[in-house]
Order: sequence, then structure tokens, then C-alpha cells
Amino acid sequence: MIYPVILAGGCGTRLWPVSRQSFPKQFTSLVGEKSLFQQTLDRLSGPGFAPAIVVTHDDYRFIVDDQTQEEDQADITVIAEPVARNTGPAALVAALSMQDTPDAVMMLIPSDHVIEDKKAFEAVVRSAEKVAKKEGIVLFGVPPTRVEPGFGHLHIPQANTDENGLQQIANFVEKPDRATAEKMIDSAEYFWNAGMVLCRVGTLVDAFMEHAPQLVSACESALAWAEEDLSCLKLHAEAYAQCESIALDYAVLEHQRNMRAAILDCGWSDMGNWSALQNASPKDCDGNALSGNATAIRCENSLLKSENPDIALVGLGLEDIVAVATDDGILVAHSDAVDDAALTVDVLSQQEAVQAKSFRRNYRPWGYFETLSLGHRFQVKRLMVKPGGQLSLQSHVHRAEHWVVVAGSARVTIGDKVTLLTEDQSTYIPLGEIHRLENPGKLPLHLIEVQSGSYLGEDDIARYEDIYNRTTIVA
Repeated sequence: MIYPVILAGGCGTRLWPVSRQSFPKQFTSLVGEKSLFQQTLDRLSGPGFAPAIVVTHDDYRFIVDDQTQEEDQADITVIAEPVARNTGPAALVAALSMQDTPDAVMMLIPSDHVIEDKKAFEAVVRSAEKVAKKEGIVLFGVPPTRVEPGFGHLHIPQANTDENGLQQIANFVEKPDRATAEKMIDSAEYFWNAGMVLCRVGTLVDAFMEHAPQLVSACESALAWAEEDLSCLKLHAEAYAQCESIALDYAVLEHQRNMRAAILDCGWSDMGNWSALQNASPKDCDGNALSGNATAIRCENSLLKSENPDIALVGLGLEDIVAVATDDGILVAHSDAVDDAALTVDVLSQQEAVQAKSFRRNYRPWGYFETLSLGHRFQVKRLMVKPGGQLSLQSHVHRAEHWVVVAGSARVTIGDKVTLLTEDQSTYIPLGEIHRLENPGKLPLHLIEVQSGSYLGEDDIARYEDIYNRTTIVA
């Protein structure tokens, strides 16, 4: 039995504008109909796999809940990080949470990868499981198909193959320059590091005790003082914040001796940048990858992607260009520059642009809202409340609100009065009045909200009750 541990806490800034802090790439459908996270869940489910442990940021735990329920995998365990601390502490808290079963085999796996051949993937994992049960740590090396300086590499001299087909790892090379990467590919002894780890729980904890003992005490405290909160385990914020932000490779793996590698030849792709998506996408006869409402005219080797069906993205005479359009952001970059795409987020953040971190659509545990129009002293929003969902009992100091139901039914509390509204009915919430919105029906509730007042920020909320136990001030 393998216990999957899915690491799903990253922000994916190199895939801006499609991936942003408020809704990062792992929860987005970049390849196929399902999100990358859901695809990861799918390939690690079924016979021989235990229910997954998902380590994610506290901001994403409700997104995880929604997407696991869509996959009918509500029996997973969610560990919520209060602050991002990279893959080292995330892997350690998962292992520590399983200390009662030190001989259990766990598989650490990122949530943002694409694997085309699920059966081939599982066959390799099953072979590697035999070694992992004997206290070994197994990594996964992918045969390179191109020069890729942006990837970590494993040096695997193939002469050292054991009876299970696994090979000894000589050393790690982290993101080499292009000239070095070209030489490594020519040698046929270097493989891409897929970022997956298979080992016993006790083996990984022991490795941290040896190579990164400073992380162990902080993670133990974060778990000891963690709190059950609805469907997740929330790590203690102050204790977890004491952890160094460090990748698992740097913290432990590069210092560990006698590790083995399984060769993973199953159509693996790391969706780390736009070139990765282009390489993993179907292409036309000119090498162009087109997605959504995108058209290429006399273009070559370019990626054109429109996330909005109402926005026609047309490339004319382009070569080696990435052009990606969403409702509120457009990226145009040369293919050679995609590894620096995170700079766009840095620059937009310095400009205090909303698009740096958020989308127009903002997801909440009850559903989502999106701004349709924003002006001086007014804002128009569209709200979707899931069946059974409800906003917190709240009031506002600076704004009044007018609600119009356009689909579904709404139970509205204003002061001591509770009213049921259906399509085309509306109500008014005066400034300062305590109120709540609920969806008592079996279909999604869609509602138009018109705000008016001197200040329309999301932090103008006094919250009195909330079924989702949120502590931050959000809608």
C-alpha cells in the first residue's frame, strides 16, 4: 500500500496571467478538462493506494475541498500551512503526521505535473515500491527530450542497475546553464529530476533528523499544536513560521547517501512555465499550440492561448512567441524569456496592480464573486453561492448593498427578518445593518450585488458568525 502525499501549496507565478496567488496553476485545467491537481489525485487512486494526504496553503483548502469532492475523494486528509515554507517542511509535516506507521511507504508528489501514460507510471512506481520498503529512498529520473536548463538533473550512470531495474544516483545538478545542460544530454547519463520521492515514513523522518534537525522540532510543534478545522488540520502558525523556507532536495535529498532512481518514461511534463505547456500541447503543422479562442496566421512555433471565449486572440507573423490572454491580463513574451515570467508579477506588485495576485473572479468557500463594474462610490458584483452555501453574518461600516436574484433561490437575513427570494426579486441592505445570504436550494444561486458608499474594500466587514471558521476579514 502506498500513501500518496500531494504537495499543492505553490503559487505558480511563472504561468501568469493564468496562474495567480488567489487561484494557482495546480487548480487550473491547463491540459485536459480536469485540473492538474485532480489529475494527480486520479493517478494516485485505486487499488494499492491509500487515501491521499494533501499539504496546501490555508488559502487553498476550500479549493482542495471542492476539487476532491468533484473527484469523489472526500476521504483525503488536508494539512493546511499558515505560511508557505517550500517543499522541505511540507514533506516533513506529512511524514510526522504518519509517525505511528513508520513502515508505511509514502510517495511525495507535486500537484502540477502532467503524465500521459498512467499505466506506465504506475508500473514504474510499483517496481520502485519494492526498494522503498527496504528503507531506501527512490527518486524518479525522466529521460530528457530537449535541453532544459530550468530543470534539476540527476546524474545516473546506467551501469549501476539493481535487480529491480533501479539505478544508483551519483549526484544532483540543479538548473545548469545551457552549455552545461547540452553536454549533460550528450553524455546520456543525466535525467530530469521529476521531483517525486518514494520511501518509508521512518526513512524520511530519519533523513531529516540527520540532515535538517532544525526543521524537525519546529514541524513537531506545528503538528502538536495544530487544530482540526472543519475538513482540514491547520498547523500552528507561530511554530510553523519558525521553519526555514527550503526545498526538500536542498534540505535532505542532496545530502542523503545510497539513493536509487527509477527511470520514468511515461510522457512526464512539469508545468513550470509556458514552454512546458507548449511542449505538452498538440500542435498544428507549423508547430503552433493553440488553445481557446486563438488563431494563428503565418505563425511558427508559438503558443497562443485565450482563456476568455469572448476575447479573440489572433497572432499574425509570429515566431517563437508566447501570447496568453485572460479577462484582465495579457502576456506577450519571446519563448526564450518564459523562465523570467515571474518578473511580471514582481513589476505588477510594485505598481500595486490587482492583476498581480488576483483574478476578477474571487473564490470563497461558499462559491465566488466577480466585479462587473467599479466606479466612484459604486461597485457591481456577480455572486454565485453553492447549494447549501452561506456567507457570514456580517455588517458594513461604509457601504449599503442592493441584491437582485437572477437564478436560483436565496434566503436573506436582514436584522431580525428572514426572507426567501427567487428569480427577479430583490432586497436592500442599509449601511450598518447585520445581514446574511444563504442558498437553501439544490441549484447554484446567482445574484447581482450593487454596492454604494464611501469605501468598497473587501476589508469593510464586521463578521459575527461564519460556518467556515474563517478568521481573516474577507467576504
